Amino acid sequence: MQPPPWYADIATPALLRHARTTYGKAMRKALDDAGFDDIPANGLDVLGGLAHGVRGVPIGQLVHELSVTKQAAGQLVDTLVARGYLERTPDGKDRRQLLVTLTERGLAAAEVQAAARETIDDFLLDRLGAQKVEAMREGLAALIEARTKDFVPH
Repeated sequence: MQPPPWYADIATPALLRHARTTYGKAMRKALDDAGFDDIPANGLDVLGGLAHGVRGVPIGQLVHELSVTKQAAGQLVDTLVARGYLERTPDGKDRRQLLVTLTERGLAAAEVQAAARETIDDFLLDRLGAQKVEAMREGLAALIEARTKDFVPH
């Protein structure tokens, strides 16, 4: 009889945390190697999110998506603007609100970050096959959707 896999007794949240770390370290190394070594914590989330075709995001949306305070999101945006990754632009629909968008430097960093993510994704496809990767993604989506259930505080 074969022993259980090494991950059998590890809680799912711990597996998720370590899996996310794998992506984060690969992205951080790729960015550092490409000269983008000044991106702060949570900066990868902002660059990656904005790189998915979003033309601009209000800071309030960043607060919600990053699960941080308005002050923390503002400081992160200030840092990314000062370092040339983001710019603030007026919202065409609501002049009282500013949107954050990627600069050319931000787009270049996001491309490096995406390539590192794709390297990990390719490893997973090679290791597990498309069907298991899709099942994994389906499970992760179910966890995200669980936020709407009574047992998860909103």
